[in-house]
Amino acid sequence: MKRFVMLKHHLTLHNDIEEIPLLADFVDEVCEEAGTDVSLAMSINLALEEAVTNSMLYGYPEGSVGLVEIEGGVDGSTLTFVISDSGVAFDPTQQAEADVTLGVEERPIGGLGIFLVREIMDEVRYERQGDHNVLTLSKQLEK
Repeated sequence: MKRFVMLKHHLTLHNDIEEIPLLADFVDEVCEEAGTDVSLAMSINLALEEAVTNSMLYGYPEGSVGLVEIEGGVDGSTLTFVISDSGVAFDPTQQAEADVTLGVEERPIGGLGIFLVREIMDEVRYERQGDHNVLTLSKQLEK
């Protein structure tokens, strides 16, 4: 996995959604270091929760055990999180935009998670590095 000097916080989770509450503390710690306000920290937490939950639920076949690695940090005015897993290759950035103008009954299932991530974060980038999915989420901070 590509390492960035600025990403000094690290969390490893098993592909078990019961571990998601650990993610909130991790994101809060990184956001506090970055000096974000509570509202922005909550939004970023939502984006990370969506991305990590998708990795856990869809990256690994049911019953298989895997890890999701999350790194985070701030470099200047950019807050960055990198989510990596060795699950099934999946590029969420290639998914069609969710049509949020449709009513709940008309809208197909799925797609809202990546929509939220795209709306909250300024940059969402995917790479397949060897046998790892690497999703990089960045947010520009006002300084």
